[in-house]
Amino acid sequence: MRVFVTGASGWIGSAVVPELLGAGHQVVGLARSDASADALAAAGAEVRRGSLDDLGVLKETAAAADGVIHLAFKHDIAFTGDFQGAVDADRRAVDTLGEALAGSGRPLVIASGTIGVTPGRLATEKDSAADPSGSPRAATADATLALAARGVRSAVLRLAPTVHGEGDIGFVPALISIARAKGVSGYIGDGANRWPAVHRLDAAALFRLAVEKAPAGTVLHGVAEEGVPTRAIAETIGRHLGLPVEPVSPEDAGAHFGWLADFLRVDSPSSNTLTRELLGWRPTGQDLLTDLDEGHYFDRR
Repeated sequence: MRVFVTGASGWIGSAVVPELLGAGHQVVGLARSDASADALAAAGAEVRRGSLDDLGVLKETAAAADGVIHLAFKHDIAFTGDFQGAVDADRRAVDTLGEALAGSGRPLVIASGTIGVTPGRLATEKDSAADPSGSPRAATADATLALAARGVRSAVLRLAPTVHGEGDIGFVPALISIARAKGVSGYIGDGANRWPAVHRLDAAALFRLAVEKAPAGTVLHGVAEEGVPTRAIAETIGRHLGLPVEPVSPEDAGAHFGWLADFLRVDSPSSNTLTRELLGWRPTGQDLLTDLDEGHYFDRR
């Protein structure tokens, strides 16, 4: 297959590209900077310059591909106050990609998340893609699934909130930075709430399987561990940094953890049973706490 990948040089995309190439596929990666273009070319991918705002580029490149994996999201503006702007750009991109693939039977796989799908109970792939908390990104996931009725082999791959591995730039490094700054490794309340986790390389393998054979209108769970207690994460961080591990009251969580508090307080265990049965996916990477114990998360760069 000739697969168009947005976000191809990002944390997950930079693992998806070699996964696809290793399976014999061709990859066309979207690059908005010289650095991204150079990284993709070095990996063996064809480079297409552009961004999520270049809708003509998205449509033309998707139309010429055998399938699309959409990983790009404007995280830079999302975390500087314009989250809705990032969501709107993402929705326009997905609508454009869907239009390019309509009636073709070709796949469109997008990245979503498991966090908040069914707070407090085990989420499965059968649970609605809509986030009951009203997340604006949920509408994009629903729109992707609806493309199945327009002849697109669409799939929503919900990732665990922690996609871990060496070089991680997500939630766990943010927790480590907060612990260093505060002098304490904290967790909210009793720390019993759970975060699912998956190794980056396992997530990449699942994206490949999804673009190869996921049926139209499929929800998949990129989850290897159903739920790691946040207290266990805090304890591991505290041990490596030599810091005390202490609870933070729910009332003080916002002041202590900042933007991360809303994610850290959610109890969001998730199952991968249906995904494994449907696609034969078998995660083999290290679990999150073992990965933390390797020490690379605590190297100062």
